[in-house]
Amino acid sequence: MARPLRIQYPGAIYHVTSRGNARHPIFRDDLDRKNFLDILDTVSEDSHWLCHGYCLMANHYHLVVETPEANLSAGMRQLNGVYTMRFNWRHRTVGHVLQGRFKAILIQRESHLLEVCRYLVLNPVRSKEAKKPEEWKWSSYLGTAGLAKPHDCLTVDWILGQFGKTRKFAEKGYRDFVRAGIGGGSIWEEVKGQSVLGEDSFVKELEPYAKGAKEFKEIPRTQRYLNRPDLDQLFSRRIERGDKGWRNQKITEAIRDWGYSQKEIADCLGMHYSTVSRICRVLRSEMSKSKT
Repeated sequence: MARPLRIQYPGAIYHVTSRGNARHPIFRDDLDRKNFLDILDTVSEDSHWLCHGYCLMANHYHLVVETPEANLSAGMRQLNGVYTMRFNWRHRTVGHVLQGRFKAILIQRESHLLEVCRYLVLNPVRSKEAKKPEEWKWSSYLGTAGLAKPHDCLTVDWILGQFGKTRKFAEKGYRDFVRAGIGGGSIWEEVKGQSVLGEDSFVKELEPYAKGAKEFKEIPRTQRYLNRPDLDQLFSRRIERGDKGWRNQKITEAIRDWGYSQKEIADCLGMHYSTVSRICRVLRSEMSKSKT
C-alpha cells in the first residue's frame, strides 16, 4: 500500500482529514462528536498543537492544526487510536473505525491558511447538510464567529487577528468573510504534489525536508516530486521538424528528474507508447557507450 509523504517541521500547519472505514459513519450521535473533540483537546495539550479549525461530518472529519514541535504523525496516532478505542467500547464493536492513514496537506500560512479555514467550515453547506454555516453545530465556525463559546480544543486568536483589533469587530469581519465564500469553487486544485498548498517559493523551501523521498517507491510519485512541473510545461516549446534532439532530451528529463511514466509522456505528446519506449532505449544505449 502506498504511504503518503509526511513533511514535518516546527511550526508547520496542516489541513488533516480522516474517513470512516468503508465509508461507514465515524460519528453515530452527538456524544461521539463530543468525545472526539475532548480527545482532540487532550492531544492538542499533550502535543502543544494549535487547532485553528475543525468540522465533523458523518463519515469523516477535517482539522486545521499547527504543530510547533513537528509532531503531526505522533499526535494523529494518539487522536485516531484513542477515538477508535472509545468508539468501539461505547458501541460494542471491534476493528477499524477509520480508513487507513490520515491525509494531510501542508498549508502556507500567509497565502492560504485563512482560505482553508473558511473552506473547512463551509463543508456542511457544500454537502447540503446545512443552509448556513451557523446551522452546523459541529464545526469551529460558531466559536470563531462569536456565536458560541469556543471548544477548549480551538484557538481563534490568529484567525480573528486577521479581521481587526477589537473582538466584536473581528468576529463580524470573520462572519462576513465566511459568508462571502458560500458558492465558491474548490481550493484544492492548487495543491502541489498532493501534499502542499502554497506559492511556488514556499514549495521550493520545503524540498530539503522531502530529501530522500524519491528513494521510497511506496510514496506516490506525485508526492515524491514536490515541485514537479506539468508535462505541458516541460514540452511547452513547439517541436519543429528536426528538433527531435530537444524533444528527446525533455523526455529523458521528464522520466529521470520528475518521475513521469513513458505512457504519460506518450499521451502528452500524442505519440505511441512504443515510440517513447524506443527513444528511451536509444538514449540509454548512447549514454552507456559514452561512459566506456
